[in-house]
Amino acid sequence: MKYYLVALFDKDSYLFVENIQKNICKKYKLYRKLPVLHITLEVIDDPDVDKLDKIVSDILKPYKRFRVELNGVICFDPPYKSVNLKVENKGYITRLIRQINEKLRINHLKARENIDNWDLHVSLANTNYASRKWSTSEYKIACENTRDSNPQKVARIDRLELWKPINNKKTMTVKSFLLKEY
Repeated sequence: MKYYLVALFDKDSYLFVENIQKNICKKYKLYRKLPVLHITLEVIDDPDVDKLDKIVSDILKPYKRFRVELNGVICFDPPYKSVNLKVENKGYITRLIRQINEKLRINHLKARENIDNWDLHVSLANTNYASRKWSTSEYKIACENTRDSNPQKVARIDRLELWKPINNKKTMTVKSFLLKEY
């Protein structure tokens, strides 16, 4: 089973992104329950969860809550039909991703081979866990409308979590890693 290490927003940042997500999902009736907004940092295949927990906890010891720049929209065409906020690949988050990936691979955990071709993003709407599939024309219109609104914000990350790939908020979180306050 794949596990996902994700970065989660503080309350204010989450509300900003959630408003954009709600507008899209309400208009196209995509979800009954909105998926949790996050930035995927790493994907790990069949990890030893205890080993993974120790590695990530050790890496995060010196880390404080940090900011990421949300700058515009990127869309992933069919089969994904995904509308996403673009996260700038710079600063704290880039260093953290590189550190985590290297440490996991050194410790023989199956992490991504190439992290350089990964577009950091926050998925707003896609076909995963949707109550209905949206048409290609709906997807294209949603993508263009979201692009035209040109969402930009400096958002704050206050914790990381390890998730199982299920859309059930109560059981998907395996471990939560709180970051230090300033």
